[in-house]
Amino acid sequence: MPKTSPPTTCDATTGPTAGSPGSPSKTRSVRRRLLAWYDTHRRRLPWRVKPDETPDPYRVLVSEAMLQQTQVATVLPYYGRFIEAFPTVRDLAEADEQAVLRLWQGLGYYRRARNLHAAARVLVAEYGGRVPGDVTDLLSLPGVGRYTAGAVASIAFGRAAPILDGNVARVLSRVYLIDQPIDGTDTRKTLWRLAEDWVPVRRPGDFNQAVMELGALICTKANPSCGDCPLSGECEALRAGRVSEVPVPAKRKRPVTVHHHIIAIERRGQFLFEQRPTEGLWSNMWQMPTAEEVTAQAKAAALRAWIKSRFGLVARVVKPLRLFTHQTTHRSIEFHLWHASAMSGRLRPRVGVWRSLGKLDDLPIANPQRKAVAVLKES
Repeated sequence: MPKTSPPTTCDATTGPTAGSPGSPSKTRSVRRRLLAWYDTHRRRLPWRVKPDETPDPYRVLVSEAMLQQTQVATVLPYYGRFIEAFPTVRDLAEADEQAVLRLWQGLGYYRRARNLHAAARVLVAEYGGRVPGDVTDLLSLPGVGRYTAGAVASIAFGRAAPILDGNVARVLSRVYLIDQPIDGTDTRKTLWRLAEDWVPVRRPGDFNQAVMELGALICTKANPSCGDCPLSGECEALRAGRVSEVPVPAKRKRPVTVHHHIIAIERRGQFLFEQRPTEGLWSNMWQMPTAEEVTAQAKAAALRAWIKSRFGLVARVVKPLRLFTHQTTHRSIEFHLWHASAMSGRLRPRVGVWRSLGKLDDLPIANPQRKAVAVLKES
C-alpha cells in the first residue's frame, strides 16, 4: 500500500493508514475550508452556473469531455463554439461525425469527440435525450469513465460521487503526504477512497469543483501558493517540508521515435487529401498523403513508388520542405514534409480529394497536418 506519513495512526494531524480513510475531524475541516474558499475564489466559467441556478447536465458532460487532459484556458473557445453548434443532446446526436471533428480540431485527443458523439446517440436512443444522474448509467456511455461519471453526477445532479483527476490527486497526495508513485495501483485505490471520503452529501458538486480549482490555481505542480491555501493547516506535506516531493511522478517510458512522411501532392494548384482509418491515431481525420511505413531515410524514388501504388498517380518528388516533431503520449513522431507534382495517372476511386489550401474548412485536420499546410502556404 502507499506510504503515508506517519503510517501508524489516523487522526487530525497524520495521514491515513493503509486501507482507511482520513479522520472524520480532518475531513470535516477540509470540507468547510474548501467550500468557503471556493465561494470566494471560484472562477466564472461558461459551463458553471450561479449558486441559485440548476446546471445543464449536457453542458457539464461536454465540458468534462473537453477538460480531460486539457487545461481550462485551452478549452474555453472550443466549448463556446461546440455548444453554439450543438446546443442539445439531440443536436449532437443528429450531427455528422465530420462536423463534430471539425469543431474539435486543434483540441487534440480526438477519440474524446468521437466518444462524446457516440454517447449523445446512446442518450437519444436509450434515455430519451436526457443525461442520467446515476453513476452506473453514466458509466455505460461511450468514453465515460469513473472520473467523468462522478463529475457529472455530482455537479449536475447533486450526487455525492467522488472524482479523481490530476488536480485532485495532487491535493490529496500533499494533504496526506502519499509518497508512492501516483500511478501505482495501490496508490490509486487509496486516492479514490480518500476522494470518496471527502465528498459531502451537501453541495458535492461545488466541493468537487473546489478541489479541482484548488489544484489548478493554488496547489499547482510547480511553485504552489501554500501561503494562500485554505488547507495549509491540514497539509502534511507542508508540515514536513516536502511539498515539492509529492505527488511522486509516474514512471514514464521514453517515447519511441517514429517517422512519417507527409507528401504534398500538387496538381494544377490543388493538393491531395485522404481520410485516415476509423481506428488508431487521428482516426477519421483528413491529411495529406502520409507514408508511415517507410524509413526515415526514404529517397524520392521510394516515395514515388509509394504514391503510384497507393493512389495510381505518377508523381515527381520535387524537394523536401521541412522536418518537424510532434509528441504523443507514447511516441515522438518525426514528420518529413515533401512536395511533389502529379504528372500523370488517374486517382484511384474513393481514395482522396483534391483541394486548394484555402478551401479546407470542411475537412477536420489534426495539428501536425495543419502545421504542414501552414508550411506549404509560406513556401
